[in-house]
Parts: sequence; structure tokens; C-alpha cells
Amino acid sequence: MSSRERILGRVRRALADVPREEAPYDEAVPRDYLREHGDRSVAQTVDLLAENLADYRAIVHRCTPADLAPTIAGMLAARGAKTVLVPPGLDTGWLAASDAERIADRPESTPHELDEVDSVVTACAVAVAETGTIVLDGSPDQGRRRITLVPDHHICVVRVPEQVVSSVPQALERLDPVRPLTWISGPSATSDIELDRVEGVHGPRTLEVVLVGEDQSSADVSS
Repeated sequence: MSSRERILGRVRRALADVPREEAPYDEAVPRDYLREHGDRSVAQTVDLLAENLADYRAIVHRCTPADLAPTIAGMLAARGAKTVLVPPGLDTGWLAASDAERIADRPESTPHELDEVDSVVTACAVAVAETGTIVLDGSPDQGRRRITLVPDHHICVVRVPEQVVSSVPQALERLDPVRPLTWISGPSATSDIELDRVEGVHGPRTLEVVLVGEDQSSADVSS
């Protein structure tokens, strides 16, 4: 008997005396929780996202689509980035103003090679205002999960307002559960038993988020 068969056998025995529920799963499990907390306008939702991202120590920038390329170029220059990892489906215009060397995302790249890259720029699937969370789903403009976990500096572009939702339930409605979802709330961080915070252990030490939309201010939310 395999480990899988043993585990499934234990589950069946544990559920042997549980009455069978004939209702479909969507009906059997109540979904009466709040889909969002409070009544906010689109602008207020975006402001909440920026506030919560900054609270998680992400660096937040706002710009218009016309200013996106110089904004990203300025962020890379300020970082001193000479190389930038680029997912295959990223809009090439986003990096048009930067002189950093483009490094393609290759399946054969080793963790050491990825660690040598200065920065990575990606898009996102959705952003959750109430939790200050960015979600990546491995789409061509976001690349594979490891390219956003190994390099030390991640720039993530969020299209406003179409990619911003208020709550996690609203985000889940937009996401495909079979895709490789990465949920990011600020830069990677952990704390030991004395609550000493260390950043960069499980992913990028620095996360910069660009909120790009027609009504965005060019001023940074945090620095």
C-alpha cells in the first residue's frame, strides 16, 4: 500500500459516520461573508492599496502611462541596476528609457545566475487594496515564479484601476486556481523569536510597486 492510499484510507475512515451532503459544493458551503469592507470609490480603493503597500514597506510610485518608461528607468538608475530580468511577454516600451542590460528569462537559468541579476520588472494579475497584496499568476508579462523570488529587487507594475480590487474574495473571482499563483504583501521578511526583522530571506529585499493610470500623480507614496 502506498502512502497516498494509506492517507486516503484514513480520511475515508474519519468521514465514515458523516452524513453525505447531496447538495453541490457551491450550495453546501455558505458564502455569506462580506465581499468587501466599507463603501469606497475607485480612487479611495487605489489610495488604500497604496497605503497598505507602503505599510508593508514596499516602495510605491504613481505615474501616468506616458511617464511609465522614465519612471522605471529612474528606479533602476537609483538602484544602480546594470542588469534587469525581463519576462518574455513584458511590454518592451516599459524599459525603453533604461540603459540597463536586458536579461531574458530562460528555463535553463540557474539560481546563481538569477541571483547575479540586479533587478526584475514584471506586471501583475491583480492587486488587493484591503490587504496590500500583489498577485502574480505566471502570465507571460510576469514570468515564472522563481524570477521574482531570487533577484534582490522587484519592480511590479499595477494597471489602475482595472487591476485593483478591494478584497481577497474579489481577487479570487478573477484568478485561475490552476495557475501558479504568488501572493506578495511587501518585500520578503521574517522575524526570529526576538522579533528581529530580516528582509530578503525568502525573496526580494526590495519591492517597488508602480501604480500606473491616467489619473495618477507622479509623486511617490513612500520612499
